[in-house]
Amino acid sequence: MTEALNFLGKGAVDKPLAKITLNVFPGGFNLPSFVARALDFFAANGLEVTLQATSNSVAQMTGLSRCEFQIAMTAVDNVVAYVEGQGEAPIGPQPEFFAFMGSDSGFLNLVAHAGIKSWRDLEGKTLSVDARTTGYAFVLFEMLRRNGLAERDYNTVKVGGMTQRWEALCAQKQDATLLSTPFDLLGEVHGLHRLARAADVIGAYQGNVAAAKRSWAAAHPDEVIGFICAYAAAIEWLYDPRNRDGAVRILMASLPHMTAELAQGSYDQLLDPVRGFFRQAKLDANGLRTVLELRSRYGHPRPQHICARRPSNCAPLR
Repeated sequence: MTEALNFLGKGAVDKPLAKITLNVFPGGFNLPSFVARALDFFAANGLEVTLQATSNSVAQMTGLSRCEFQIAMTAVDNVVAYVEGQGEAPIGPQPEFFAFMGSDSGFLNLVAHAGIKSWRDLEGKTLSVDARTTGYAFVLFEMLRRNGLAERDYNTVKVGGMTQRWEALCAQKQDATLLSTPFDLLGEVHGLHRLARAADVIGAYQGNVAAAKRSWAAAHPDEVIGFICAYAAAIEWLYDPRNRDGAVRILMASLPHMTAELAQGSYDQLLDPVRGFFRQAKLDANGLRTVLELRSRYGHPRPQHICARRPSNCAPLR
């Protein structure tokens, strides 16, 4: 394990740690980063990583374009959208953006007020999103479409990241939204309930990835590879059942208002053998195809990425 963690070799411990700022959306899905920092997996790979919270994807993508931080953990759809000039932030096309590591499917759940028992109950209701043209909004639209609701059948409002959407939903400002752990679990405490899991509706999906600018990555290959090695090692550590108690403690120490019960429930979701973090921090090819298909269906103007032309290896969405 030590050799796997220490990508840079024995001399790495004698070098000053490279400082990296990692911009993230708040949430339990940052657990590999919490673990890599708490257990010195980052340090073993020559890195000192500071986590920086973002309020929404517009702020995050704008900051990445301005080099305000080096790496962003973000939905891969954001990367594709801004490369193609479809992002909501007025920063134009960003051909330098790229995803260099996968993390998970997004752990997305459609959470609604208790009175909403079925998909048809969402007709005429207001659902919140981070941004209308990027991120997980297209997942929401597709889930609704597959269950008989066209975009004209409901309203959407831009609220911001998951923290902001959860707070607004609890305040009954909207009727439903997509949330991931621990916000879906916190919602249950406030009388909300999970209407559906995104993975059960749309199948494979590439959610969070590590993204950076190509020029920075080309100039800092050791930092990029070291980050991947540390993150992947953290995921492997998390999947070892002997480390469950330690993972729960780290989660509680890393997030405000994280109780032991919430941390246990979050762990079960994040380390689910089928729906949990991607082993070896790999990108999911089938999940990427889904992202590109959704962007082809809902993005405007129509994108030029490869799956927009539907080659034989890109199966169409149902």
